[in-house]
Amino acid sequence: MSLVPAPAPCPPASPRVPQVLPSLEEVTGLYRELSQHPGLSTACLGPDVTTQYGGKYCSLYTEWSQRDLARAESIKSCRQYLVFHDGTSIVYAGPAGTCCEIKDELLSRESPSGALKAVLRKAAGKEKEKEKEKEKEKQFLEVWDQNRKVKSIDLTALDKHGSVYDDDQFGCLAWSHSETHLLYVAEKKRPKAESFFQSKAPELDCTTDEDLERPKKPDAPVKGEQFVYHEDWGETLSTRSVPVLCVLDIEGSSVSVLEGVPEHVSPGQAFWSPDDTGVVFVGWWHEPFRLGLRHCTNRRSALFYVDLTGGNCELLSEDTKAVWSPRLSPDRCRIAYLENSALGPHQQCSRLLMYDWYTEHTRTVLEAVPRQAWGTFPGIYCSALPALCWAADSRRLVLDTAQRSQQDVFVVDTQTGATTSLTAGAPQGSWSVLTIDRDLLVAKFSTPSCPPTLKVAVLPSAGQEAQVQWVCLQDAPPVPSISWSIRTLQPPPEQEHPQYGEHRRRQGSRPSLLSPDPASAIPAGGLDFDAILLRPSEGPTAQKPPLVVMPHGGPHTVFSAGWTLYPAVLCRVGFAVLLVNYRGSLGFGQDSVNSLPGNVGTQDVRDVQLCVERVLQEELLDSSRVALVGGSHGGFLACHLIGQFPDTYHACVVRNPVVNIASMVTTTDIPDWCLTETGLPYVPAALPDPAQWTEMLQKSPIRYVDRVRTPVLLMLGEDDRRVPPKQGLEYYRALKARGVPTRLLWYPGNNHSLAGVEAEADGFMNIVQWLLEHLRC
Repeated sequence: MSLVPAPAPCPPASPRVPQVLPSLEEVTGLYRELSQHPGLSTACLGPDVTTQYGGKYCSLYTEWSQRDLARAESIKSCRQYLVFHDGTSIVYAGPAGTCCEIKDELLSRESPSGALKAVLRKAAGKEKEKEKEKEKEKQFLEVWDQNRKVKSIDLTALDKHGSVYDDDQFGCLAWSHSETHLLYVAEKKRPKAESFFQSKAPELDCTTDEDLERPKKPDAPVKGEQFVYHEDWGETLSTRSVPVLCVLDIEGSSVSVLEGVPEHVSPGQAFWSPDDTGVVFVGWWHEPFRLGLRHCTNRRSALFYVDLTGGNCELLSEDTKAVWSPRLSPDRCRIAYLENSALGPHQQCSRLLMYDWYTEHTRTVLEAVPRQAWGTFPGIYCSALPALCWAADSRRLVLDTAQRSQQDVFVVDTQTGATTSLTAGAPQGSWSVLTIDRDLLVAKFSTPSCPPTLKVAVLPSAGQEAQVQWVCLQDAPPVPSISWSIRTLQPPPEQEHPQYGEHRRRQGSRPSLLSPDPASAIPAGGLDFDAILLRPSEGPTAQKPPLVVMPHGGPHTVFSAGWTLYPAVLCRVGFAVLLVNYRGSLGFGQDSVNSLPGNVGTQDVRDVQLCVERVLQEELLDSSRVALVGGSHGGFLACHLIGQFPDTYHACVVRNPVVNIASMVTTTDIPDWCLTETGLPYVPAALPDPAQWTEMLQKSPIRYVDRVRTPVLLMLGEDDRRVPPKQGLEYYRALKARGVPTRLLWYPGNNHSLAGVEAEADGFMNIVQWLLEHLRC
């Protein structure tokens, strides 16, 4: 198949006097400063305490994460607060002491009464091997009672299973309602393997009567199993293969591995049944083989219950869908969970379902929303429900979800399906629920110019939720010199989707780019999309800054108007940053999601280009200094754009980009993505035919490589399972062969996200250096 021919050479750029941006040393200082802002990850409310005057207060435990550039690692810290309330409002809230770093904690969970706390901790151990000592990580499960540790159980020494899962995909640490047992997920113990030619010392037959009475060792090594391939669950889950459910008897300090889980599913996200006689869990199908699970809420799975006494397993949900995030109501009568269609787009608009434990009836509370209309419930777009999401009445629950380019908090009446925004009157940005307990609601809030802040509120009674009053418990000063706004764009008629273009979206309103006024109307018509524009409000480039365009990855994710380090620092350096939520992004309705598969490389590319051209026309930006920065599918779009519109872009940075879908399909942990987004059916047992290979290649940016003349910086993670680094290498060699200025950075020990602290910091500095060099700053 022939590639698109190269265009005629560009005329030489006219001489100009560039506006000077900060030096690399100054950029280093900016990155160091802004990377110190911590992220808020966990919140837990303690039991209410009644004072001698009749007032109530409770403690609020929070965990924060922060980059430590000196140690090149992410550290975790905790801080406590006191919240005084009268049941209807917050009377006073404030910190109770300073932060302290948390070391070696993998998981922790308060007991239902709040009297006990369980902690999974890692610790370095030593084992002897060939007369040398080497470090081996051990895992301990601790139980704390007030100010003392009452149990410390060496799970590694018990040798009942492999490592305990501490991820948020399978992992859990759940107290029984009686607070006598703990439930968790671990890797199944594998039999020891040895060579067929393993030498053994001859054994003398000196058996005594005492030897005969001792139990025989069950872990005899198995020959021929040394090099057997064990499937895993892909990106970030490469050490997860066969999970098992485990129960710790706290009093007896004994661990048992539960039986009865069907062999064709892998269990996780487990919790105790209402009467403690069994365990409820999500089971993911792993036949005929495992596919990548991280960020894939479309994997076939179901809700199960296994009886602890008889080992019988019962199916609680439909078994042809994808389900996850089950949450038991406080009265232990109902289980709420999320559901998607199996396969198809990896992220979708989800359904909220309810299973009644005693009637064994399941019903749908909220359906997927076809079109988003501002001011109405946008649909559910989230990776999980909050661990504690139920109101005290066991009827309402709270969740956060994308609403176009914002993220908001809603309360859902599970009986009627009615929804109410709890952040409609609050500042615009990104809101996330951390926890709710006894109707005390804890959330975090951020904007593109404001790092995460901690908020608390009392959930009003049913029907009065709109009157919620948020109180700031931990503030973060806004970063100076950054202004931001949201723009809505309507594709021209010739670029509208043939199926969804004529459908009139329900009337609504939302903020415009120049004036964040909720009363401004959105154009009616086909599918539209958003972009978030950050620009420096002061400095040498404030009047006419260069533009960095950043399309998101996925493609079915979304840029929320929240704090993100890279765009914030780029803006402080002096760049305007355009975050594009092209059609197919989450938060705009399921129709928008469905519009993109089969149209990647065209619809999404045109959306980004349209957005860039509009912003350059309507905003005072330097059109001679426009760059692209994108990762994963964002890198796919960046490579497409410099090939399809070579005159627009003057520098490009791509992080683990998809460049050739046809060559990626056989190496990625998500081969279904390659076919689904190309618009082809995915069947595990089927091989693509020549026409399908051609279609995948036609939609890939490698097709336009002969047109590229924009300098390209590639950043690749050596351990990337999602978009293997061979994709970037393929593009690197193609560009080098054509004389395009190209540089490649290779990061060992990093996967698809390139989120290691050292790689993230080095990557940012190299991005700025590349932009300064090739945008003539």
